[in-house]
Amino acid sequence: MDGVFLTFTEAQLMGWVTPIFWPFLRILGLFSAAPLFSARSVPMRTRIGLAFVIAVCVQPALPVQPTVSLNSPQALGTLVQQLAIGLSIGLAARILFAAIEMAGEIVGLQMGLNYAGFFDPSTGSQASTVGRFYGNTTMLLFIVLNGHLLLIQAVAASFVTFPVGDDTWTALRQMRLYELGAAIFSHGLWIALPLIAILLFVNVVLGIISRIAPQMNVFAIGFPLTLSVGLIGVAASMPLLAEPVRRLMQLLADLYGI
Repeated sequence: MDGVFLTFTEAQLMGWVTPIFWPFLRILGLFSAAPLFSARSVPMRTRIGLAFVIAVCVQPALPVQPTVSLNSPQALGTLVQQLAIGLSIGLAARILFAAIEMAGEIVGLQMGLNYAGFFDPSTGSQASTVGRFYGNTTMLLFIVLNGHLLLIQAVAASFVTFPVGDDTWTALRQMRLYELGAAIFSHGLWIALPLIAILLFVNVVLGIISRIAPQMNVFAIGFPLTLSVGLIGVAASMPLLAEPVRRLMQLLADLYGI
């Protein structure tokens, strides 16, 4: 009795692999740069496995992907395109976090706490106390407001806005990441402005006291006073931090048409 052999052509194999392979690369690029997913505490195997599972789950909802053979000249350009778009989406989300952390840096500078920097193992960089506190609080708000799901929606919607096979640089220009650079300074100053005003008022009062009573050691009472007022201001402003985070997330959603 003759055996039954399963045969398939290279075109059929590419038709099965490429609809999942290209979304997998784009999602993996997102997980390599996006907040929360790119943390050092998340192993690389976990990122790869999660990217593959999400690519399989979202594949039926994506538009029809062009079949690009993995050994064709276009394969390398398509691979670079997918990774670049995924990394850009993750970078856009990280820029939003940078706006909050910049507000913390400004507040810490006004409070006199920026000298208390420490090595942050999660990012591998030097961070100030107040800036890291704002960053961790923003991360919790990001999860509570379903920001991690927003990132997955953004990468899924990007296949409609930036289809597979288009020019990479054209897609990156359409993302308008330069607009998010301005958001770092505008939103960062907007968040830190109330505390800047309070601490400026305290410094003005200390300056007046030093002129009225020169014998008083203003430096001895100035640092504890500004530190105490700053901590009270940070504690009072924490409940109001959800609205700036929500606005920044909406800015990210509008960028990718979610």
